[in-house]
Amino acid sequence: MPTNSGLPPSITVSSRDLARLEAMLESPALSRHPAAIALGEELNRATILAPEEIPDGIVTMHSQVECEDELQNEKHILTLVYPHEADVDKGRVSVLAPVGSALLGLSVGQSIDWVAPGGRKLRLRVTAVHYQPESAGDLHR
Repeated sequence: MPTNSGLPPSITVSSRDLARLEAMLESPALSRHPAAIALGEELNRATILAPEEIPDGIVTMHSQVECEDELQNEKHILTLVYPHEADVDKGRVSVLAPVGSALLGLSVGQSIDWVAPGGRKLRLRVTAVHYQPESAGDLHR
């Protein structure tokens, strides 16, 4: 969960991702789930752009992201996916996981603080976006 230390970083989401995420969040199974509510709040504050207008370096759905936990000095390469595609062993992180909802919409250089399950504080900084469907022209994923 993002912490309340200061304002959260600005985020940008594609209209295609927004439509798919909102449809997912409206499902009865998720409508009251705390992670879904948190993601909905993130989407409410996002700047929404058409997929072809998303700048390089923004974390969108299916982006492969390199990030660094600045507090633990650990680097991670993660792919942001929908819940049914998640596979921790392959670095595929659900957008409903705390790290997934925290990364959505961030750009290279931005950091976000949150508290992991168990109370461990984390600060993830996006250091690179190795693959972004929008910049790769893969607009129909």
